Amino acid sequence: MTDEALWTANEVAGYLKVSRSWVYLHVESGDLPHRRLGGLLRFVPEQLRAYARGETQPRAVGLLEHVQPRGCQ
Repeated sequence: MTDEALWTANEVAGYLKVSRSWVYLHVESGDLPHRRLGGLLRFVPEQLRAYARGETQPRAVGLLEHVQPRGCQ
């Protein structure tokens, strides 16, 4: 991480040219790289730039939490 300040959701929305609600939706779905600082969302600028260039993959959120292997009950 560089010494560049972390971005807010408003700054991310402006950079990506999307609404702030889009930012929150994609944070909750696990698509958008972010950090939680207490109750605040913050974003590392270089990670967002990589995301905008298509260089990052979304993480799976909760997909395997409820999956039971066969034969386990």
